[in-house]
Amino acid sequence: MKSAKAALAAAVAFPAVLVLAVSLHAQAQVQPVWVGTWAASQQIPEPQNSLPPDALRDATLRQIVHLSVGGDTLRVHISNAFGTQPLLFSSVHIARALTAGSSSAIDPATDRAVTFNGSPSVVVPVGAEYISDPVQLEMPALSSLAITIYFPSPPARETGHPGSRADSYYVHGNQVSAPSLLNAQTVEHWYQISGVDVLAPPDAGSIVALGDSITDGHATTTNGNDRWTDDLAVRLQAAPERRDFSVLNEGIGGNCLLTQCLGPNTLARFDRDVLAQTGVRWVIVFEGVNDLGGLTFRGPAPPAMHQELVHRILGAYQQIITRAHAHGIEVIGATITPFAGSGFYHPGAATLADLDAINAWIRAPGHFDAVLDFNKAIGDPADPERLKPAWDSGDHLHPNPAGYRALSDSIPLSLF
Repeated sequence: MKSAKAALAAAVAFPAVLVLAVSLHAQAQVQPVWVGTWAASQQIPEPQNSLPPDALRDATLRQIVHLSVGGDTLRVHISNAFGTQPLLFSSVHIARALTAGSSSAIDPATDRAVTFNGSPSVVVPVGAEYISDPVQLEMPALSSLAITIYFPSPPARETGHPGSRADSYYVHGNQVSAPSLLNAQTVEHWYQISGVDVLAPPDAGSIVALGDSITDGHATTTNGNDRWTDDLAVRLQAAPERRDFSVLNEGIGGNCLLTQCLGPNTLARFDRDVLAQTGVRWVIVFEGVNDLGGLTFRGPAPPAMHQELVHRILGAYQQIITRAHAHGIEVIGATITPFAGSGFYHPGAATLADLDAINAWIRAPGHFDAVLDFNKAIGDPADPERLKPAWDSGDHLHPNPAGYRALSDSIPLSLF
């Protein structure tokens, strides 16, 4: 009798357990996830890109960043990555910017205080980044966010991103909630901010663009948000099934794969700029032109040095692939764009042969998970070693905004 009752109880209980399991699974399927919507690579600003020593003493700094995906809950990443002493962020606010960066004006109704572990201030240790508590603020996709920080004292050494292509504003005194910073000093750089996250649907993910000045946006329009990464974000928003995929620009002007050109070399910054990015699922690797041009910058190099450079660049790519795959990230390789005629690098036949050899390796199956042929996308069909004239900024190295749009347009959205 007992076994019959036990069997009956088990039979009754099993559907309830099944329903509970299905319910828990369904809840897990709809739980939102954090995804990065904006990011910038951090470095020690060069002297010409640094603020004067007392510029951030008892000062308010307002910086405008352009988001890719939207959301109603945000987190802000602040950085002391290259600081030499702990840095006090006394007050941080966010708000909708009224322009894409051409003014410091915000919508006062959207002004929100940002907290860190429940406190309005935080001391960020040397070499560290800090992520804020969630903040409720509706921000549409492709909108601009103002991040305003009050510093009682300046950083002992600044951490920043010189190639903002956006104006930032600073005044003395605590004016974090001011609708506009009157009589502000203007500078075209970002300081002490490294990212913004949003809560997004469970299938959301971020695409990290790892590159140099062509990714950073040299020769684009200040406050125009017309880098190729911006154009890609616009295309993703126009595709309903891909609107939850963000684009994070981790380009540094003058950056190199192998050496300390400007900013940390690509392998040195890979963990911070790729693996640590929120919700990263793909990385586009578009680096190498500065390594190539730099070899002969001061004069010709013997064939053995050219051969060694190509070997080391390909090894760096393989390192990136290996490290990304270990974290489940797909790696998309972009061929290096033409730069014959560059007045900065003056590449000769040997350098252009190196370029062709590296691009052949990128295109070959079995290396990257997918390939973007940026070289062909904006190369001149009549002279493939050069940029197409209509897309050349004039320096024969960097595209103009139309050329950046052509790079974006060449990317199949089916990759994501």
